[in-house]
Amino acid sequence: MMLLAVCAIITGKPLAPQSQGLTEHQIKAGFLFNFTKFVEWPEGTFADSSSPIILGVVGESPFGNLLAETAAGKSVNGRAVVVRQFKEGQDLRSCQVLFIVAMDKKRMQETLGKLKGSRVLTVGEGSGFTQSGGMIAFLVEGNRVRLEIDLQTAAEAHVKISAKVIAVARLVAREAREKN
Repeated sequence: MMLLAVCAIITGKPLAPQSQGLTEHQIKAGFLFNFTKFVEWPEGTFADSSSPIILGVVGESPFGNLLAETAAGKSVNGRAVVVRQFKEGQDLRSCQVLFIVAMDKKRMQETLGKLKGSRVLTVGEGSGFTQSGGMIAFLVEGNRVRLEIDLQTAAEAHVKISAKVIAVARLVAREAREKN
């Protein structure tokens, strides 16, 4: 499964759940894990060289154990990848990648506002996510999972997203977001 998600990122071809025999959640879990490979965080993000990469989920996870199983026993650049479930109100800044489960627009904006100035790659669902200040949104178009990225929001957090990910995504501009 991870291999297919990596291939989709590298080849630029979106994954179609039905044609690959994968569910939408399997594809999204693969992407979330692979973001840890294709994102660079600024110096000082980790306490030390052995600190794990925390892949967090806030809200009721649509993945069940799938995300934890995807990351189990794996490491990226010598760091273990640990999946952690967060509840609203907990300190979300302790992770490097955070999947924010769909919530109403006001709560989503509040959650993203609390992360402003942090070094957390924020990932959610639907174009409303990037419009609210998130960095990467999963979009399901037909039977394909696609990505929408706000590079300016990522740059403000000093998070560098690989050109391999950018190449397969639709980019959104701040000006377009501010008009909505």
